[in-house]
Amino acid sequence: MQSFNRGLRMPRKSPFVVELSAEESAELNRRATRYTLPYFEVVRAKMILMAAGGMSNDEIAARLDTRREVVSQWRQRFFKERLAGLEERARPGRPRVFPPRAHD
Repeated sequence: MQSFNRGLRMPRKSPFVVELSAEESAELNRRATRYTLPYFEVVRAKMILMAAGGMSNDEIAARLDTRREVVSQWRQRFFKERLAGLEERARPGRPRVFPPRAHD
């Protein structure tokens, strides 16, 4: 039986079921359709809207051309922290320093 199951991939179902309030849905739709927001904010909003629509992480990843692990991370953060979980967090380490441009 083990050799039979080796080649099959079972679809994964996320334990983090996303259900949106009316306010959250409105805010995520606003973010998903804004051309002036940073790309990462638009994609995160789309991920959560698709998750709320019942799509699996694999389906969302395929639609948005990203990895399933990325979708899983944002789904989990939204589930635990709601909209605040989609915000950028401070990263460890020294901030980037760019040298001043040389004028020709």
